[in-house]
Amino acid sequence: MGVVNVTPDSFSDGGVNFDPADAAATARRLLAEGAAIVDVGGESTRPGAEPVSTDEELRRVVPVLEALQGLPVSIDTAKAEVAAQALELGAELVNDVTALRGDPELAGVVAEYDAYLCLMHMQGEPRTMQADPHYEDVVAEVVRVLDERLTFAVSQGIREESICLDPGIGFGKTVEHNFELLRRLDELTALGRPLLVGISRKSSLGKIMGDPEAKTGTTAASVGAAVLAYERGASIFRAHDVYEHVEALTAARAIVAR
Repeated sequence: MGVVNVTPDSFSDGGVNFDPADAAATARRLLAEGAAIVDVGGESTRPGAEPVSTDEELRRVVPVLEALQGLPVSIDTAKAEVAAQALELGAELVNDVTALRGDPELAGVVAEYDAYLCLMHMQGEPRTMQADPHYEDVVAEVVRVLDERLTFAVSQGIREESICLDPGIGFGKTVEHNFELLRRLDELTALGRPLLVGISRKSSLGKIMGDPEAKTGTTAASVGAAVLAYERGASIFRAHDVYEHVEALTAARAIVAR
C-alpha cells in the first residue's frame, strides 16, 4: 500500500503531494514500483495534527481521485461523506484510523458500497494521542479493541472477509509499545483477519537509532521492520518507499516459502 498524503503537514512527506497533479503522479509511480494499491489521504493524522473540515478534505482529495479513476486506490479518511465520494470515484478500500468511531455514518457507507475496510487501533485522537499513552498490556488491549470493532463492523452489514486490521503503530503508543506489538503480531493474527502494518518512516525507527527527538525513521529501518513484521504474520504494508519494500518482501517471501 503506497502512501499519498495530499496534505501540507503529514509527518514525513507533508507538502510534497499537496498539489493534486503531484499527488496523482506520485500514485502512478508507486503503482509502477509494485504497490498493489495507493492510499490517498487529505487529513494528517500525525501526532499533534489538527482536524480539517469535510469540505477541505474533499477539496484536497477529489481531484486526485478523479485523476486516478480505474487504478487501485484506497481512501484514508474517517468521514462518511469523504468516503462516499471516494468510493463513487472508484476507491476500493476505506482506511479508517478511528475504526468506525469517528463518524456514525461511515459504517453504512462502507456497507452500501460493499467496500473493503481497514480498522485501526488508536488510543485517543491525533491531536493528543502521544501526550502520555499508557497500557497494562498493549497487545492484549489492541487485540480486545480490534476484536470489538470487527464485531461492530460486521453487525453493520460489512462483510468480514472485506475487513483488515491495523494495530496502529505510533497512534497513542510509545516506542516500547510499538515494538511490543511487532514482536507479538501472532496474537493479532489470531483474530483471523489480514493485518496491515504501517511503520514506514515512523519516529520510533529514528529513536531506536539513538536520536530521542527523531520525527522520522529511515527507509532502511522501515524495510527491516516490515520484513520482521511479515515473518510474524503481517500481509499488508503501508509504505512510502514502495520499490525498496517490494524487493525486500519478495526476497523474504522466497525464503519463507522454502
